[in-house]
Amino acid sequence: MRKIETNKKVKKPFYKKWWFWVIVVIIIIGIGSGNEDSRSTPSNLDSKVSENSTSNENDKETINQKSDSDTYSSQEDTSNNDSSYEEEKTEDVPVEYQNALSKAQQYNELMHMSKKGLYKQLTSNYGEGFDKDAAQYAVDNVDADWKENALKKAQDYNDTMYMSKKGLYKQLTSSYGENFTKKQAQYAVDNVNADWKENALKKAEDYRDTMSMSKSAIYDQLTSSYGEGFTSKQAKYAINNLD
Repeated sequence: MRKIETNKKVKKPFYKKWWFWVIVVIIIIGIGSGNEDSRSTPSNLDSKVSENSTSNENDKETINQKSDSDTYSSQEDTSNNDSSYEEEKTEDVPVEYQNALSKAQQYNELMHMSKKGLYKQLTSNYGEGFDKDAAQYAVDNVDADWKENALKKAQDYNDTMYMSKKGLYKQLTSSYGENFTKKQAQYAVDNVNADWKENALKKAEDYRDTMSMSKSAIYDQLTSSYGEGFTSKQAKYAINNLD
């Protein structure tokens, strides 16, 4: 009879083997290391983002500063160029022309002359004696408003000579008077601060006191186209208000 073996070797479960626990320990260490890397990553990212933001801001500031500098430089160059151009322009003008222009400006500011009257004054042997070209340059470049000059001259005549509107217009346009253009003279008589009836009265008083004229003769003188050029209504007002 065959003998049965009862001491057969039984296998251990795998989780009781030593190599299994070695693997488990390695896995745990790996997981812990991964978590630390994961926790540190956002901080690193924040640092990098902050650094990039600061760098971008610095770059923008540098660009803006450069742009402002370029703009200022461009404006300064333009200003210098304009100044240089004006200097060259002045240097190209003969001294005689510059002197004529300077004298024209003085006459314009003090006497409110017409363009034609100013030209005559600059070229006249009894005036400034400039040559025609220099005088023409002066009247073409003088800083003048001819209409306003006509108005100021009209106001001077009105305040001192008590002229009629028609008589004032003739004086402003006459070649023996002020030599303003018709348009300039019309602007002046339309805008001058004048009371034509009172002017007629003052003129009538002058005729009465200096020439001993009758009212009838004064009326005729006031209304005549060869005389004062007042209207009939203005002349009648003057006669009726003589003392």
